Amino acid sequence: MIVRWGFERLPEVLAEAGIDRPFLIASDRWAGLDLPAGERWSEIPSDRIEEVVARSQGADGMLAVGGGSAIDVAKAVSAATGLPVVSVPTTYSGSEWTQSFGIRDPNRRMRGGGAGAHPAGIVYEPELLLDLPRAESGGTALNALAHCAEALYVTGRNAEGDEHALTGARLIAGSLPAVLENGQDADARTRLLEGAMHGGAAMAAAGLGLGHAMAQALGGRFGIAHGAANALSLPPALRFNQPVADAEIARFGEALGSADPAARVEELAWLAGYERLRDLGVPEDELDEVAEAAAVRAGAKANPRPATPAEIAELLRSIY
Repeated sequence: MIVRWGFERLPEVLAEAGIDRPFLIASDRWAGLDLPAGERWSEIPSDRIEEVVARSQGADGMLAVGGGSAIDVAKAVSAATGLPVVSVPTTYSGSEWTQSFGIRDPNRRMRGGGAGAHPAGIVYEPELLLDLPRAESGGTALNALAHCAEALYVTGRNAEGDEHALTGARLIAGSLPAVLENGQDADARTRLLEGAMHGGAAMAAAGLGLGHAMAQALGGRFGIAHGAANALSLPPALRFNQPVADAEIARFGEALGSADPAARVEELAWLAGYERLRDLGVPEDELDEVAEAAAVRAGAKANPRPATPAEIAELLRSIY
């Protein structure tokens, strides 16, 4: 993966990725940016992937500017066309690191997904995140923190992923409170984005676990932002995994500066404004169906402790 810091380096990264005629995926929020692209698609999120594929004919690569939804649209087109993707993330989601993607309609309801995208480059520019709202800052940062936590204990864990995970966890835990207090704190924003970068690299190296499976099932069914769902799902997943991954979770806690990492994640989630599933409009009588959906996701299968739908339902009720 080509990784550079500074928006001015975007042309360089596109050139390194072999992209001369990029097709731009970006919402109208970024219309004022000077972006080297002709055709663009601005419906984010979007489930009209076939239409975007048709529009992208003549391009030799995809340029995604935005959060996980924009990058996922670009990756869906990449998977269908074989075109490389260069991403300029404007949240802390980490989507820029992976080949997999989710397809959502404009109301954020899940309409499918897949893998096989061709991520080729990333340009990080902290100034693009200075105006990211508090809720999105906290939610996507906690999603990045979940990448760090789960990389330490899922079945695909490895030394490279561990290093990224621990570095990312330290940076995120150390900078998120300052960002939530003052979103214009450029130094804290930079450290938080660096932490999210390491979280994305950890996820790409090791994979995801039960907390993400729960968050994906919640988001897919109710259109909840992925960051918000992860902010709530990670603490119960950590507690569930403690009996079989105590040493790994303790390492995560050391990176957070806490002897009780699940409680510390809860504190950060509450600080960001995320406390209970009911606050996000989740109906209590549908938790069993959400648990069934979570149990068959890849993250649940890669979790160090198998979880039945009934057990997952209890975890969901613990945060309801």
